[in-house]
Amino acid sequence: MATDLHRRHALAALAGLGACVLAPGAAFATAGDRVYLAAAWEHRGSFHIGVLSTHEGAGQALQVHATLEVPTRAHGLCVLPDGSVIATARRPGDWLVRWRPGAGGEPQWLWQDGERSFNGHVLASTDGQRLYTTETDAETGASWVVVRDARTLATTAAWPTHGIDAHELAWDIRGRNGGAPTLIVANGGVPTAPETGRVKRDLGAMDSSLVRLDAHTGRLLGQWRLLDPRLSLRHLAWSPDGALLGIALQAEHDDAAIKNAAPVLALFDGTALRGVAAPEPIAQRLHGYGGSMAATPTGWAVSCPRAHRIALFSLQGDWHGLVPLPEACPLAVRGGALWAGGLASSLQNAQAAAPLAHPHGAGLQGARLDNHWVVLKG
Repeated sequence: MATDLHRRHALAALAGLGACVLAPGAAFATAGDRVYLAAAWEHRGSFHIGVLSTHEGAGQALQVHATLEVPTRAHGLCVLPDGSVIATARRPGDWLVRWRPGAGGEPQWLWQDGERSFNGHVLASTDGQRLYTTETDAETGASWVVVRDARTLATTAAWPTHGIDAHELAWDIRGRNGGAPTLIVANGGVPTAPETGRVKRDLGAMDSSLVRLDAHTGRLLGQWRLLDPRLSLRHLAWSPDGALLGIALQAEHDDAAIKNAAPVLALFDGTALRGVAAPEPIAQRLHGYGGSMAATPTGWAVSCPRAHRIALFSLQGDWHGLVPLPEACPLAVRGGALWAGGLASSLQNAQAAAPLAHPHGAGLQGARLDNHWVVLKG
């Protein structure tokens, strides 16, 4: 009943606001060096997904190009071949939306029925015909990968992730399964309960793992864990050559000193999973919290919003340094260059010796970007 009431109130509120707004003069197309990013953000108590745009080069403002107000905080985003943006609520979430910026028409909403909740991430098949979401069973707490028809959003299959608190999922480009595609899923392992939402319970029972699943049948093909059970595996990115998977970590230790010094990066080579530590005393400045994850030709980047910095590593895991950026959170790679979103400005070539700053325009003043954004192809 509470879910139905929330749903009715949210839909009524969105209908009253008109929900979808296209910025003046905005046309959904790329011209020259213009950059478009699908993103999620909070602004003055309301939540949005949308498209942000700017021109390459220092001093060019990052502007809201198109926006859709959503009922609660969004998290992961996925862009389909037809230009549709798929977004889902952060865990425990009850909505998913398919929206085509600038194309007209109403967004397509899907609401959970109370049996499961969304865990904040969605992945599309290469042809854009199927969607894969991580979800949690409301009664048992077990996590699932749910397969949906991208056109109707109807469920076509559901597979256990063999863990709890499943978070991001990615195609396994190294998987060997007789030619069949495979999925990698990060089980965050943090125990919660439906009645208490995001409140963490019994952290001594944490069980975070990385699993490989057959993408046709959901069969478990492998499972890996770090030696430290209090490190939650969250976000994923492949190295440019596909040799390594980088995983952003979030520490859940009871001891604050241990938690603050914990690694924010793990690497997976297809057979083994290992944590990568930053040197002391730098590690303690990261507070054991990795936000977003990206890989460039020069190495790994992990945003650390609690440290207001981006941690950089070589592709082999060697420490490269810190990039200051207040409330650094979303990361994406365009043409080998790292784009990083902050509170009042964002960075182009954030991994370079001299990053280029993009101040946030009027529509983003005071906005807080969520963990993820996606570069849109021109």
